[in-house]
Amino acid sequence: MTQAEIKLCSLLLQEHFGEIVEKIGVHLIRTGSQPLRVIAHDTRTSLDQVKKALCVLIQHNLVIYQVHKRGVVEYEAQCSRVLRMLRYPRYIYTAKTLYSDTGELIVEELLLNGKMTMSAVVKKVADRLTETMEDGKTMDYAEVSNTFVRLADTHFVQRCPLVPATENSDPGPLPPAPNLVINEKDMYLVPKLSLIGKGKRRRSSDEDATGEPKAKRPKHATDNKEPSPDDGIYWQANLDRFHQHFRDQAIVSAVANRMDQTSSEIVRTMLRMSEITTSSSAPFTQPLSSNEIFRSLPVGYNISKQVLDQYLTLLADDPLEFVGKSGDSGGGMYVINLHKALGSLATATLESVVQERFGSRCARIFRLVLQKKHLEQKQVEDFAMIPAKEAKDMLYKMLSENFMSLQVGCL
Repeated sequence: MTQAEIKLCSLLLQEHFGEIVEKIGVHLIRTGSQPLRVIAHDTRTSLDQVKKALCVLIQHNLVIYQVHKRGVVEYEAQCSRVLRMLRYPRYIYTAKTLYSDTGELIVEELLLNGKMTMSAVVKKVADRLTETMEDGKTMDYAEVSNTFVRLADTHFVQRCPLVPATENSDPGPLPPAPNLVINEKDMYLVPKLSLIGKGKRRRSSDEDATGEPKAKRPKHATDNKEPSPDDGIYWQANLDRFHQHFRDQAIVSAVANRMDQTSSEIVRTMLRMSEITTSSSAPFTQPLSSNEIFRSLPVGYNISKQVLDQYLTLLADDPLEFVGKSGDSGGGMYVINLHKALGSLATATLESVVQERFGSRCARIFRLVLQKKHLEQKQVEDFAMIPAKEAKDMLYKMLSENFMSLQVGCL
């Protein structure tokens, strides 16, 4: 990582978790994998404080651990995951846009706490929503639970890995660190909970109106509580799914700018149909037939099947190839070329940066070199129709700013 990225990670960790966690996190970012005692020695921090800091970082998926053959547990920082903390407001706003205030607070609670059980999230969100309502109105647990299920169904939240049951029943010696696993089919399986109740407002007694410290109050109110039915099943926000949603939105917006709103709505429908079945790293979406797409168009979108087929043909024939045709069954099978679409978006961004920085003529040269891959100076002058002296100056400008590179050919 660059020094600027390390500094940014340091500021993020300090702002969210305080100085001790920041010290441990930055040390792991700089040094890589380290065992517990080495971390404590190098940072001159007590073992107890290092353990607590590592617990916080692991809870928020900012540090992972690995058991080596010699039985030593080493901890490693996830730098990219730390930097994603900058996007927390965007994740929360996306959840609000898709699933209203309830979805917003569910994702916010999971991001703030790292991992939580579903029952704990539902109760906390119901209480927070009740606080914002008028007197006499409360938020039902069932309503929050339904929104949580919808988030899980669309993969915006997912289960955390657990310790396998066989490890607990094994009479042999315990490993130095648990090996957490999860079945891929269970990652979005919501436990059947019958959460009955409503959100509660904060009473004045909770704010110590009586003057009695909370720590000295009788504990019988909490000690007799039974464990929740989903005890041990923890959930976390699926950040990759949010990034997939951002990618899909960018593709839809690009199609709308290039063609029209109807084309973008067709592409949005195709992406929505494939959002669960297609991996975020896949080059294509799952093939979809024209008939399936027609049936899945939003209610009230009045276009005939014939018009849809014409739009799909136009999209497939477009030079950018956002949409590709993969077969003729079911009225024609179509896919979204995800990698090509992202490549086109990245290219368009680069071209706009070059145009803003160096002018339209430099952008013309840059676009030409992108298309042809390799060109000699004389070829640039001829193809771009720019005088030799100006073309030479522009090429030198972009070369000096590392927008282009020089390759010396061998005879």
